[in-house]
Amino acid sequence: MSKLRGRRPGLSSGGSLRNRLGLRERKAQTPAASPAKYTWLKLAVLTLVAVGGFGATYALVIWSRGGESKPLDGPPGMAWIPGGEFTMGSDDADASRVEHPAHRVRVDGFWMDETDVTNAQFRRFVEATHYVTTAEIKPTVEDIMRNAPPGAKPPKAEDLVAGSLVFTPPDHPVPLDDVRGWWKWTPGADWRHPEGPGSTIDGKDDHPVVQVSWDDAVAYAKWAGKRLPTEAEWERAARGGLEGKKYVWGDEPFDEDHPQCNNFQGHFPDKNTRKDGYERTSPVKAFPANGYGLYDMAGNVWQWTADWYLPDAYAEFADGKVAANPTGPAHSFDPKQRAAERVQRGGSFLCCPAYCFNYRPSARMGCTPDTGMSHVGFRCVKSAEAPK
Repeated sequence: MSKLRGRRPGLSSGGSLRNRLGLRERKAQTPAASPAKYTWLKLAVLTLVAVGGFGATYALVIWSRGGESKPLDGPPGMAWIPGGEFTMGSDDADASRVEHPAHRVRVDGFWMDETDVTNAQFRRFVEATHYVTTAEIKPTVEDIMRNAPPGAKPPKAEDLVAGSLVFTPPDHPVPLDDVRGWWKWTPGADWRHPEGPGSTIDGKDDHPVVQVSWDDAVAYAKWAGKRLPTEAEWERAARGGLEGKKYVWGDEPFDEDHPQCNNFQGHFPDKNTRKDGYERTSPVKAFPANGYGLYDMAGNVWQWTADWYLPDAYAEFADGKVAANPTGPAHSFDPKQRAAERVQRGGSFLCCPAYCFNYRPSARMGCTPDTGMSHVGFRCVKSAEAPK
């Protein structure tokens, strides 16, 4: 079915402050001042130095953020992502070709959800709107064939049931060139039952909602007065101010003994050692935030973005020009899938160096908009209003 076909395999020296500012003390050339007067003069000088130091520091911070100040009274649960220029993509030897070439991008400042949308948040949306997700709706032949590759056979009537794709690990090693070895179309799987009938999200209000399609994510965002991030906005936010680093936490490799994110440890896909403490999703604040105060910008669940997916989307930026607020290509075509796809970012609890090395801020994947999976979620952004 298209939902299976739509899936891909798989962070002082130099003297005193006074001397550095040129306020060196000199020997008295006049009669000594009284102790009280000397103390007053000393306090006055120190006050001027302190004010000057604060002003210099503040100016440096504003300059580093592209001259922009942070709007006050931001939306609850959202972090301010300062506008500015950064290097998007990667030319590293271990980066996928779809991340090439690395290029300069400039985005305006915006607000982003500190975490992925949680089960509790999505439940409030559903209760308020009576929204029914893609996975809960019985598909039609037209729905399936709309995203099917040319020449695909229509599905059988008995296969047209509501459901979604669930990660189902085998009990033995399997070839890694066929995702059917660990993904199973599961009738009855949806956001309330992420692993299928009998599974539940009870006690997981603070886990990211999964089994949501791109259409579901857009519907939630509109209800919340927000939107999905562009791919450029997402990567700007994920880097957390760390320019050119391999991971959202820096250049240090993943440490299984001190895990920096929720990903797969062990032998993929049949043996997860769970050294990070989780077999599947983890609470949205289980791991440290990045430099902008955002959690799970690596691992846990893939995140939908607004952009259409093209494997060579960055080719147009090879001329070295800075792309200003790019919104992605006008259409989508992946020769491997032969179906329209939207971009997902961030990796998931199934990523690992041996198979899916995608818990890096430059990593990107495409997936058909009608596809929900047990490791796919999203977060929202909000454009900045004029600073107060």
